[in-house]
Amino acid sequence: MNIVLSIEKRNAVLSRMAELLEQERANLKSINQQDMTNYSGDDLAMEKRLLVDDSKIDGMILSMQQLASQEDPVGVERFNFDHENGLKISNKTAAFGTIMIIYESRPDVTVEAGGIAFKSGNKILLKGGKESLLSNLKIVSLWHQALEENNISKDWVEYLNYNREETQAFLEKPTQRVDLIVPRGGEQLIAFTKKHATCPVIVSGRGNNFVYVNKEADLHKALDIIINGKTTNIGVCNALDKVLIDSNLENWQEFAIHLVAELQKYKVEVLGDEQFSKATNVPQIESELIWYEEFLNYKIVIGIVNTDEEAVAKINQYSGGHSASIITENDAIAQQFMEQVDCAAVYQNASTRFTDGGQFGLGGELAISTDKLHQRGPIGLQHLVTNKWYIYGDGQIR
Repeated sequence: MNIVLSIEKRNAVLSRMAELLEQERANLKSINQQDMTNYSGDDLAMEKRLLVDDSKIDGMILSMQQLASQEDPVGVERFNFDHENGLKISNKTAAFGTIMIIYESRPDVTVEAGGIAFKSGNKILLKGGKESLLSNLKIVSLWHQALEENNISKDWVEYLNYNREETQAFLEKPTQRVDLIVPRGGEQLIAFTKKHATCPVIVSGRGNNFVYVNKEADLHKALDIIINGKTTNIGVCNALDKVLIDSNLENWQEFAIHLVAELQKYKVEVLGDEQFSKATNVPQIESELIWYEEFLNYKIVIGIVNTDEEAVAKINQYSGGHSASIITENDAIAQQFMEQVDCAAVYQNASTRFTDGGQFGLGGELAISTDKLHQRGPIGLQHLVTNKWYIYGDGQIR
């Protein structure tokens, strides 16, 4: 395990990274344009995540500045106990050691996730996708410059320029110690990592989020929340894919027709279950299996349920365990829904697009975990630590 750098050194590197990103803004955008030109795929979400523009760079700079100003997550006392025999026992947060981050098409992860892991006292191994190679190598060169200017070894941030076979070989038999792996990307990447990794993996990224429009919903809120969740950014895990409408909602058919018209203004492909399809003339789903799918595209499936219990059961069966929202003015119904739905983030009258470390006050996130161990939902600085017991004695034996 690496000796943890002092908090002053870690903060100095992060602050310098913020300055270098600003200085190299034009170069970074230019290099990213080469990646964009080289990208030959037809995955709209991946292409959107690949782009580095001014607003993305602003976000990277802000994340570095915020991380530099946050409290040290390492060495925080979480528990203490004085034994009757005089032993003084405490538990403190500790760095993992080395964290590997595997991700697709998002050069901002090279900055933001790398920054969170570094601030938490860890060495970073970055394995980005081939589509963002030039952008990633440029950003890693800035990490190395920031480290060297502060007299710290470049080894603290390392880029693994591996193909799929080399990555698999490294996961199965790492050539250096790896304490934790965080895959950031689609289901195939996550499955690949879990299958081959020989150390703990934090699963993140799968959305397939639901909005349930209860019979006591404010329909203006419902419409705004659905449009926001589906159309503002299709390529993120907190985007909306499924909507359930309570058949006890007064004139639900009118609302359904209006909703379809609004979604179609944004060129969203709308599919429905049998009841919704009959009411709105949208194509009917061909298989129930579509309820499991995360689209990452301008596509949505809408269905009708007859009770709140049916909505909860459907969400718990099909969702990715990420986010679900109920639209209702009845707080008691909302509370019951939020307690019964098995997702990392549950909402009343708000968009699932808020499931994000920055939005939740964590100052950014390494990932959004849909696992229940060791942290669920956005994983911020304060969660990217393990712990360690300190016991002070005076010759005690048991």
